Amino acid sequence: MSSMQQLNVLGTELQPCSFDPMTGYYRTGCCEHHGDDPGMHVVCCRVTEDFLAFSASCGNDLSTPMPQYGFPGLRPGDQWCVCASRWVEAFEGGAACPVVLESTHLSALEYVDLETLRRFAVPA
Repeated sequence: MSSMQQLNVLGTELQPCSFDPMTGYYRTGCCEHHGDDPGMHVVCCRVTEDFLAFSASCGNDLSTPMPQYGFPGLRPGDQWCVCASRWVEAFEGGAACPVVLESTHLSALEYVDLETLRRFAVPA
């Protein structure tokens, strides 16, 4: 199944999240899901300083570059496919970042309802 055949939380064709930095579990630029990503990197976020600090406090430092993995490190304003469970943790901890609904995979709804995501929606 290609990313073009996948649906977003709005029930329409999944749109790319970011090509710079290149994101997605499969590094295709899309928050696609094929059933083999244990982290469910399906929420397209526009990361904020608060979210990055929260994620680091949970043991996932997304700010520090890791060139050995081709990871440039994220800065506030970058878009990135984050784990659905981590976004929910950030939401519950008061550090949720904006979400691009058109680029967030339908499977995110297994973790959070659409109305909650809509409260954090930003234009693609």
